[in-house]
Amino acid sequence: MIEQRIEQHFIDSADLKYQAAQGLSKPVAAAVAAILASVTSGGKVLACGNGGSACGAQYFAAQFVGRYERERPELAALALTPDATVITGLASGWDFSAVFSKQVRAFGSAGDVLLALSVDGNTGNLLAAVEAAHERDMTVVALTGKSGGKLGQALRETDVHICVPHERAARIQEVHLLALNCICDGVDAQLLGEQELSS
Repeated sequence: MIEQRIEQHFIDSADLKYQAAQGLSKPVAAAVAAILASVTSGGKVLACGNGGSACGAQYFAAQFVGRYERERPELAALALTPDATVITGLASGWDFSAVFSKQVRAFGSAGDVLLALSVDGNTGNLLAAVEAAHERDMTVVALTGKSGGKLGQALRETDVHICVPHERAARIQEVHLLALNCICDGVDAQLLGEQELSS
């Protein structure tokens, strides 16, 4: 019984990725272009999210600063989630809605990119971070799910919205991880030349 349930998770995940591939390829390509334009002009990516999405933000920063699959010069990316002292200090001094926006104002500059990950797009601290990014003349790349929520509505025409058309958080986060991998691969392909994808 449990094995069939596990198999169904694999099937459902693969089905969603297959169905979303065509619809998400354009916004993911737009995210690659926005991030590439920033980092090749001396800019950086500030990444944030809550819960599992915080892990996605940290994963992205690690791939960017280190490497994805090929050796290349380091690229500037910073996850706004791992410093417990900063997070708890901001949360206690103001409230939790300020934990990312204050960091965006501190570290963000015109031409940088804010990478915001949210399953439902309705988290207050991410909405505040987007507002702070817009104040700094940064581009926002938002990865959401469901209908995109308030975060999707807060984006400007120059921002990028990668919205996974699904209701389950686990499936949305699985596609977010794939999208982050595609962004890393796309940036590397532009910087280093295309390399054949192997299975």
